[in-house]
Amino acid sequence: MIRRLYEWMLRMAEHPQALWVLAFVAFIESSIFPIPPDVLMIPMILARPSRAWLIAGVALAASVLGGLLGYAIGALAYEQIGQPILSALGKADAMAEFNTRFNDLGFWAVLVAGVTPFPYKVITIMSGWTGMSLGMFIFTSILARGLRFFLVAALLWKFGAPIKEFIERRLGLMFTLFVVLLAGGVYLLKFL
Repeated sequence: MIRRLYEWMLRMAEHPQALWVLAFVAFIESSIFPIPPDVLMIPMILARPSRAWLIAGVALAASVLGGLLGYAIGALAYEQIGQPILSALGKADAMAEFNTRFNDLGFWAVLVAGVTPFPYKVITIMSGWTGMSLGMFIFTSILARGLRFFLVAALLWKFGAPIKEFIERRLGLMFTLFVVLLAGGVYLLKFL
């Protein structure tokens, strides 16, 4: 099923209404959909590099709005909707323990999930469920998703097709390393 969804998304990248499809995918990926919008963004930007910033902007706006849906699911309908989604992702068992520490790490949790391969939808739902400050959630979501989508757009705009394999295979790892280094630097500054 995931493979068919992936192939459908690649076909949609060439559709005349591809920006609307991207907005829809970025919106639902932030709360329930399993495939990231990068799958659409990459072929769309490669096909029309002059629209790279528009494409990244649409993905950013729709993703943050979708994140607000995930936040609402967590805040208003966790038992009915949020828990089944997180259970399907294999994340339900750690909920109680995670809840006690989440708000202390809220900024970092949203930032990490927004730029790395960790499912962003898990953090959007958890942010609402734990009562994270909505302002902090929105700010961090814009920062994280903007970093991710605009970096992908910049790399494709600058280097074109040769960078595609790197983005598809290694960009998540690079973002993860970046976040680890950033967190390590903050930790060192705080305790030195």
